[in-house]
Amino acid sequence: MQTYFSSFGYLSQIYGRPGERPNLLRVLTYHRVGKPDEFPYLDPRQVSATPAMFEQQMRFLAANYHVVHMEQVAEAVANGARLPENAVAITFDDAYRDVKDYAWPILKRCKLPATVFVPTAYPDQPQRTFWWDRLYNAFFNSALTELPASPVGVLSLKTPEERLQNLKRLQNYLKSLSHNESLGVIDETCRYLNGKSRDRSAVLGWEELRRLAKEGLTLGGHTRTHPILTQIPLSEVRREVRGCLDDLKREIGEILPVFAYPNGNHNREIIQIMKEEGYRLAFVTRGGFNNLDVQNPLTLQRINITRRTDLRVFRLRLQRWFSFIDMKRNA
Repeated sequence: MQTYFSSFGYLSQIYGRPGERPNLLRVLTYHRVGKPDEFPYLDPRQVSATPAMFEQQMRFLAANYHVVHMEQVAEAVANGARLPENAVAITFDDAYRDVKDYAWPILKRCKLPATVFVPTAYPDQPQRTFWWDRLYNAFFNSALTELPASPVGVLSLKTPEERLQNLKRLQNYLKSLSHNESLGVIDETCRYLNGKSRDRSAVLGWEELRRLAKEGLTLGGHTRTHPILTQIPLSEVRREVRGCLDDLKREIGEILPVFAYPNGNHNREIIQIMKEEGYRLAFVTRGGFNNLDVQNPLTLQRINITRRTDLRVFRLRLQRWFSFIDMKRNA
């Protein structure tokens, strides 16, 4: 019965009452835009679209939707301003370098605004690597054929299929641990497997981010060190979200206080901290549309784009009726 009422509530939000136009916003999430095999030490599953796919998607948006600036979204939330019909916002998590190399040139050609959420301890720190990329590198670029002492048992690495299956198995286990516990397992695993060395940082540097901001790209926060916020004490949550905003102000100057939760994880206490720290908008990973007349601006939903999202699927996922499927899939 509860599922029925939550489903009805979502549908009534995105369709509105008869004669009423809800203040609807679709938000797209990308991580990387690039060639999956270009950097063998980075997890190719983070590639949301190839450059050709991304350009096709952006040209479709430019022709059929109103892509809005994040400032317009903040204004709609603060003052009740109406977004244009078929409003879409484009976002990128993690500030990977290929946003500059591939995505931003396409966005500029199509004259579309976008927002990049930056984990601010990573720019200009090449020794820092996202934990999922570290594990992928260890599993797929190790000469070893077995990980004998993992927390989930002996893991075979004899074939690419076994490497991927067992990588997923370990990653799922890590999400059940505290942040510090998971980092300990990752460090130990990577030391043992000894993957391939990297030839450059995967994350954009501050000078590159400043240049992109001057060209019109909006920058937002994504914590400092990218912990899953529900896995760390609330005092650390506050340090992460406050420090992230401080870093952006110091390095970029005046910025719009917007945020994306790592892995989408949040709770009431974290939302309260976000409010106290002055964030105006924050985004989760749960699929669905947003009616800005009623949606909490610190839990805005997004549509996650992957390489399985060809243009046919992309067009479907922008439809109101199809967003109900996204919402149910993430329930």
